[in-house]
Amino acid sequence: MGPCIVTGGDGALGAVVVQRLRKAGAAVAVIQRHSSPKPDGLIFGGIDLSDASAASRAIDAAANALGGLYALVNVAGAFRWETVADGNIATWNFLYAANVKTAVNASRAALPHLVKNGGGRIVNIGANAAAKAATGMGAYAASKAGVAKFTEALADEVKDKAITVNAVLPSIIDTPANRADIPKADFGKWVKPDEIAALIAFLLSEEARAITGALIPITGGL
Repeated sequence: MGPCIVTGGDGALGAVVVQRLRKAGAAVAVIQRHSSPKPDGLIFGGIDLSDASAASRAIDAAANALGGLYALVNVAGAFRWETVADGNIATWNFLYAANVKTAVNASRAALPHLVKNGGGRIVNIGANAAAKAATGMGAYAASKAGVAKFTEALADEVKDKAITVNAVLPSIIDTPANRADIPKADFGKWVKPDEIAALIAFLLSEEARAITGALIPITGGL
């Protein structure tokens, strides 16, 4: 596996993805919104990927530090539970920026590097909730539906460049934050971060070269 960039690599899921890819032998650079607590030539902190210029600079710097680019994994994103009637329209703008624009900007910036590499992989994090939204999930599900359609469109656009573009669609992920928010849930039914990371690693592999434009649910026992 060639050099990879993971956005949101300091989050509960992103950190597990980074660990899994490094275990597979990949050099991995992390782009994150929070500043890095310690100096590291492969951690680029304080980056707002919803800003196209900032995303372009960060992706270029990370690819240069890696000596090239084989894959981009767009984990960066956000969640808000808020009803339509009682919520704030600003939440819709925030989640669109956090979930859709980050993936679009990072992918656009990565494409020249992937083309130069002779091909590569992009994997986005969607959400199973985008297929059927429930109360309080309107803004989030709408933004993740945007990620799904972006994935399909870009996959078709670059299919002749040996670049695959896919999305994984988790249900509730078993993270400390989600356990705190829903303490009475059956955590055993939730999908584990390492299970999602394993699917991502497969999509980055040579064995998955024929898979593109796929929206893959990964829902544990739900």
